[in-house]
Amino acid sequence: MAEADSSKTYNVHEAKTQLSKLIDRAHAGEEIIFAKAGVPFAKLVPYAAPIKQPRQPGRFKHLLGSISREDVMEPCFTDDELEAIENANIFPPPA
Repeated sequence: MAEADSSKTYNVHEAKTQLSKLIDRAHAGEEIIFAKAGVPFAKLVPYAAPIKQPRQPGRFKHLLGSISREDVMEPCFTDDELEAIENANIFPPPA
């Protein structure tokens, strides 16, 4: 086992026999390097969940560009289409 930059290097065979202990050490903050034939190959570091940024209302406001409030609030259906939807029979006829 060799030491490099405050991290420990283990060859793969040695790491396989001590994996549980190495995982505990990584969880405690130590950086573990796995090597094959003396060449660094992989790194074992503690898992850090991504930090979820707090929601920022209005952060995409610039994407609206020149869209007016009237355009946004304009009805999507004509009065005739709304009436047809409201009066539509959505239930199948009884058998």
